[in-house]
Amino acid sequence: MLGIDRYVYRQCLTVLAFIAIGLCFAIWLSQSLRLIELIVNRGVSVGTFLYLALLLLPRFLEVVLPIATFAAILFTYHRLITDSELVVLRATGVSQMGLARPALLVAATASLLGFALSLYFLPTSFRAFKDLQFEIRNNFASILLQEGVFNSITDKVTVYIRQQSPSGELLGLMIQDERVDGRPATLTAERGALAQTDSGPRIVMMNGTRQELDRKTHRLSVLAFDRYIIELGDVRDAPGARWHEPQERYLPELFFPSGTQADRYYGHRLMVEGHQRILAPLYPFAYALLALGCLLGGEFNRRGQTWRLMGAIGIAFGVQVGNIAFNNLANKTPALLPLMHLNLLLPMAAGIFLMLRPRGRRHAAPAAAPAA
Repeated sequence: MLGIDRYVYRQCLTVLAFIAIGLCFAIWLSQSLRLIELIVNRGVSVGTFLYLALLLLPRFLEVVLPIATFAAILFTYHRLITDSELVVLRATGVSQMGLARPALLVAATASLLGFALSLYFLPTSFRAFKDLQFEIRNNFASILLQEGVFNSITDKVTVYIRQQSPSGELLGLMIQDERVDGRPATLTAERGALAQTDSGPRIVMMNGTRQELDRKTHRLSVLAFDRYIIELGDVRDAPGARWHEPQERYLPELFFPSGTQADRYYGHRLMVEGHQRILAPLYPFAYALLALGCLLGGEFNRRGQTWRLMGAIGIAFGVQVGNIAFNNLANKTPALLPLMHLNLLLPMAAGIFLMLRPRGRRHAAPAAAPAA
């Protein structure tokens, strides 16, 4: 790598790092607020909350990496133009490809990082996130029961407590259990406690009654008890029942799913996600070529740089919108999948054309005719 290449490469990479970190932090902060309900409603510790939020970072980094690459190249090369450094380099005989080489190396670096994220870190982190989220939401013992509120544990189990003591004892309990069809049961107790066992969570109720109504005979059965245990093992879904979403799967699992009924039904979504995993790491090249084509192509004009910047930003915005839109369309209509590839290839081709097209030459004014 030549000295000038190292200089421009280092400048671009530094700006890229700052922009990527800033964008990631902003997105991470906004998305992490959605996880606050796990602390408020589920009693999740702060450490678990931070771990969940950390698992989302690879997804955010994959999104911001192409944008950060585009912004870094645009900023660095615009500064080189305004400082006349590129003019000097051109005057020394450096070709268009020579000027573009550092930016393309930055795009290659971002692309390699993107492939690492797309093929390994993204599915690994997202699967860990969904597994932990699933465990939290289905583990009854981790649910924070709110006092004075009817807490819907499932569609068929509702728990009400008047008060919860600092030691965890539940006071003034009422449970509505409709898991047995046609025989709803209402349980009340003076006090109780949550217990976690190998067979699943349960509630131990003390000094209460159990009322069960047979809707066929309209007969009400009442049972008074000193101690009663209600099993809640079926509140928690079986771990193997959870379907792995496309974002959780590695590339072979996307293109060659297991063949379950859910996989066959969502097969087109898996296919679209597989193509997106391959295309996403290549977007740094598309954005880099767009930036280079707009800034290096054509005749140099210091006063026209603002319009070139605005044009590059507008085109990049259109490409990003197209990336999201065509992905959504392909999920609904698989026949539109080629549009995802065109959205990547067309900006790359346009950037190469703008950058390498022959530059216009200014013709000298004709000399004045000699006086007769």
